[in-house]
Amino acid sequence: MIIAEIGINHNGELKNAKKLIDMAFLAGCDIVKFQKRNPDICVPESYKNRIKSTPWGDMTYLEYKHKIEFGKEEYDEIDKYCKSKPIDWTASVWDLDSLDFLVQYDIPFIKIPSAKIIDIDLLNGTKETGIPVIMSLGMSTFTEIDTAVNIFKDTDLTLLWCNSSYPSKDNELDLNVIPKLKNLYPWARVGYSGHEEGISVCLIAKVIGAEVFEKHITLSRSMWGTDQAASLVYDQLWRLVRDLKKVDVWKGTDSIKVYDSEKLLMEKFR
Repeated sequence: MIIAEIGINHNGELKNAKKLIDMAFLAGCDIVKFQKRNPDICVPESYKNRIKSTPWGDMTYLEYKHKIEFGKEEYDEIDKYCKSKPIDWTASVWDLDSLDFLVQYDIPFIKIPSAKIIDIDLLNGTKETGIPVIMSLGMSTFTEIDTAVNIFKDTDLTLLWCNSSYPSKDNELDLNVIPKLKNLYPWARVGYSGHEEGISVCLIAKVIGAEVFEKHITLSRSMWGTDQAASLVYDQLWRLVRDLKKVDVWKGTDSIKVYDSEKLLMEKFR
């Protein structure tokens, strides 16, 4: 599964969201994903009244979060637009209000972002929906991860290893955690959410066992927003989809043999 993470890269504009959906569909992604939150709940009190400079002028951080947040009218249109492609869609939920909002739609899974894997009420509420869950594991200790994962034991769960910084540093990716997670939680699928620049790391992640992949996408890395610089533009996205499909072909089998294409060379050089 390849997830095109739109997140908040639409900057609160439905027309941008539709262009990003088009981009993901044309590149061959399986699903597009957004972020859903109630800013009044999710924004820490210490941040709510901080002034933030934006393309729409200076405003408080809380006002900014409300400005870029889609509501029912926008998600109804997103749902309709995705069905017309067709391509699946879902969202990361940051609070119980957003969970209740999201489950009114026919979504293939619910995403738990790294920042919320310590929110036990949200995890339990998500489990009670019976909908498959994908959970990112960035910015978390092993104890926090293990506690969260075991809430979903014996459910349809996918774990996405990631580093939560944007863009992530090469020496902080720790891809060797992927096979470790597969050994620790053999009943769960394990994938990779890449916040680094480019596509190479996702290909390596697949070689060592990742099954699900998530990358942020953007119409242009020069667009305003914290996630844009670490996101993929269309040319990168379609190459990622193409090459992820090739990895299993490249790996081939573990059989040592001489291919017909090599036999002429054998005659020539032996």
